[in-house]
Amino acid sequence: MVAQLETSNGNLTLSLSYSVEGLVQVFTSSHRNFFTSVMAQALRTAGQGTPVLVVQFLKGGIRQGHKYPIQLGQKLDWIRCDLPRCIDTPNLEENETHAIQNLWQYTQSVVIEGKYSLVVLDELSLAMNFGLIPETEVLAFLAKRPAHIDIIFTGTEMPKSILDLADQITEIRRSHQP
Repeated sequence: MVAQLETSNGNLTLSLSYSVEGLVQVFTSSHRNFFTSVMAQALRTAGQGTPVLVVQFLKGGIRQGHKYPIQLGQKLDWIRCDLPRCIDTPNLEENETHAIQNLWQYTQSVVIEGKYSLVVLDELSLAMNFGLIPETEVLAFLAKRPAHIDIIFTGTEMPKSILDLADQITEIRRSHQP
């Protein structure tokens, strides 16, 4: 994110700008759930005029894909994998694996372009644990992303390497069993 302050005094304009380094945040839980607080943060950020991307790697069912994002307001794009079902197992058909990898490639490209300031990577950790996206690629992606972009990971079984890089880790747990 870039903050800028401009002041004008007659013919003199003073421009001060500085960059704010983006954060890596992790929201994790021992069970799969919808991270309401993350979505609230994404909506709030987009509502303030900042471009946001939410990517759901293992959610399907609506044949959406990155070519048909759902747009919530003017600044929030929400994409899912182009699959007819939600993924809950590492045993996938070839077209399903291909769809997840296409979504990962697309996500990397738009982040590197700097199109969004906040990117939510929902269940990317589970996709890594299923062997669908190599952990080394995710770490390389984090290292080369533009410095101002905030990244939020959500999901179960977050790899230690991601936890070690995180600026903030939020663990969501149940206080009782239903």
